[in-house]
Amino acid sequence: MQNIGLFLVFWYGVLHAFGPDHLTAITDFSIGKNKTKTLLITVLFALGHGSMLFIFAKILEIYQISDALLGYGDMISSTVILGMGCYLLFMVATDKIHIKKHHHAGQGHLHLHFGREHAHDKTDTTSSFTIGALMGIGGVRGMLITLGAIQGQQVDFSLVLAFTLGVMVVFVGFGGIILYINQTLLNNERNVRRIFATAGVVSILVGANMFLG
Repeated sequence: MQNIGLFLVFWYGVLHAFGPDHLTAITDFSIGKNKTKTLLITVLFALGHGSMLFIFAKILEIYQISDALLGYGDMISSTVILGMGCYLLFMVATDKIHIKKHHHAGQGHLHLHFGREHAHDKTDTTSSFTIGALMGIGGVRGMLITLGAIQGQQVDFSLVLAFTLGVMVVFVGFGGIILYINQTLLNNERNVRRIFATAGVVSILVGANMFLG
């Protein structure tokens, strides 16, 4: 029974990751990143998502919380997506997204930076973990329904690991698509502006649809 339960949670993680809000968030963070950063972003997003969902699921094992209150988790996810979309459109409108091309060890690289100065930092990777954690709150209800399907099994580390692996499979695969876009389309300032603007508009539409839904 335990193996069946792990498979169900893994499969729920796969289906859960295909949500437009998750793929939108991965897109927003992965645009313009190299292979290593894209992989880090997708993995950290999945880890943050699974960790937060585990924490809240454990809390709900102890305390009875109404379904209406759980609905606020969906509002948090919607707000995150809307905020990211507005931020991207603001950066495009104020001309604060720039592309730089240079070479390391004979290989060409491109870097996107925000603002006037170019800097190598880890803000985008750490932020992906945080955003993944915030959006994990919105998945608590679905996780509880899945756990109910395996006869009320308690939430333990193996279940969280199965869920996180399911999410990670989809996120890393989708990150590969974004990486292809980065390598083939982000080759000039005009394309950069268009792609970021498109990502911003999509984020706003997805977030607004989540609120209305």
